[in-house]
Amino acid sequence: MAGPTTADRGERHKPKSGPPRPPRGGRPRLPRPRVLIVTGVALLLGAATIWILYGSQWLRVERVTTSGTGVLTPAQVRAAAAVPVGAPLISVDTGDIEDRLRRKLPRIDSVEVVRSWPHGIGLKVTEREPVLIVENVANGKNGENREGGSNAGKFVEIDAKGVRFATVQKAPRGVPRLELTPDQAGAAASLRRFGPDRLVREAVRVAGDLPPAVARDTRAVKVRSYDDVSLELSGGRTVAWGSGEKGDTKATTLTALMKAAPKARHFDVSVPTAPASSGS
Repeated sequence: MAGPTTADRGERHKPKSGPPRPPRGGRPRLPRPRVLIVTGVALLLGAATIWILYGSQWLRVERVTTSGTGVLTPAQVRAAAAVPVGAPLISVDTGDIEDRLRRKLPRIDSVEVVRSWPHGIGLKVTEREPVLIVENVANGKNGENREGGSNAGKFVEIDAKGVRFATVQKAPRGVPRLELTPDQAGAAASLRRFGPDRLVREAVRVAGDLPPAVARDTRAVKVRSYDDVSLELSGGRTVAWGSGEKGDTKATTLTALMKAAPKARHFDVSVPTAPASSGS
């Protein structure tokens, strides 16, 4: 029996004509109408979201609440904040409100402005606390305030950072006076070298290091120079503190010294390794 001829073998290997087959395993493309529908829905949702946030009456500022006030009143804080009531809640610039509050109300140490969906703005305030006060005399006697005028005879409050933040008519109870007395040559040189602000910060530093019992009895912190700080206590007692360095050690030494000499009138911890008392 004769085998296939050359013509037959050629015919058998001849590629078949017709459209190419799609590759196996490939993801089929979405039909064009479905793509258009999905795109249209996404655009509609985006437009609706923008309208709800910015154009509708549903998410607008209707109330402003405050918390954390002490000396300041909620009305003062709201007035200074100037929150745009009626504006879209999403458009309120919280950072701008925070800056405005700190600028207009120096008594505010920190503030956080938060959105309270769907209609509120919350103002969370932390006020500065005075640790020292200084009398704002017209003639600048204490080397601290020379404003005079309508502020003469009032008191300036100073916080734990050394910031003068408020002028009040009446000295707050329990807050020591700060007295800068650069009336001697050495003290004046210290004032010129360090400046009033540096000396005020040194006084604040000392006030912050005092033992609680001593802090309650302190009536005045007197600064003659950077390394000459003293305390006036109740009952006419005094403490020579020296500079603000080694505050914790001086506080511990002073507590022990007062226990050892309870009737003494003067205590010296300017050199904490060699404390002294007198006037008992």
